[in-house]
Amino acid sequence: MEQTTQRPHRATRARRNALIALIHGGTARVEDIAAHLEVSASTVRRDLAALESAGMVSRTYGGAITSAPYRDRALADRLALNTAGKAGIGRTAVDLVHDGATVFLDAGSTTMAFVDALRQRSVSGVRVVTRGLENAVLLVGCDGIDVHVVGGRLTTASHGTTGPLALEALERFSFDLAILGCDAVSAQRGVGEPTLEEAYVKECAANRSDRIAVLADRTKFQVAGISAWARLPEAWTLVTDTDDHELLAPYAAAGVRVLGADSRHA
Repeated sequence: MEQTTQRPHRATRARRNALIALIHGGTARVEDIAAHLEVSASTVRRDLAALESAGMVSRTYGGAITSAPYRDRALADRLALNTAGKAGIGRTAVDLVHDGATVFLDAGSTTMAFVDALRQRSVSGVRVVTRGLENAVLLVGCDGIDVHVVGGRLTTASHGTTGPLALEALERFSFDLAILGCDAVSAQRGVGEPTLEEAYVKECAANRSDRIAVLADRTKFQVAGISAWARLPEAWTLVTDTDDHELLAPYAAAGVRVLGADSRHA
């Protein structure tokens, strides 16, 4: 009797493991998953419901994506992840900068890709105010760019400044454009961060900016376990390397402008 009850359980686990592997590999539609696993669409939907309850996937219209649990990574590790996608995001975002602009620049690996693109562009009279130490070092001495560093307490992971000193400095500026990185992104909640301090400094910068651009590569969607969020003013811009229509539909519905990453090789 025990063997009889265990076999269906093992079969279910094996099928669900195979289902998750298919989603990881890019197969997201219920009908395609059912065809690969040679089961009915209703069985796939039941499996997806169980996996969603366990926090392993997030269902979308007609399919699912994997739910990536949040894990804070060191900046050096982030720089090695999705480098091509981030480079394309940087090349797209740099077109938002015009001569004479005052730009707030966040810390993080994707904003460093933006810095790489900015260094290759001819600009005049651009003032960059950044909370990212690496960004400041990379930009100092570049023709046409005046660099200011926001003070404060350094975060371990992103090497970005936070706290009262950072907020005090931001109160002294008005920005034409804020370039924000993130650990997670949401059409409704804005950008997610590991701490309230980081979320609040981003929110303050956004509130002092005429335009806001969030740089979010494909790994920043559907991230689980983020509790601190920076609310953004309406009509912000999302620059991303994903073209998943189901992922991007809520942003268009919320009035967010979505720009695709420049896919040309650097």
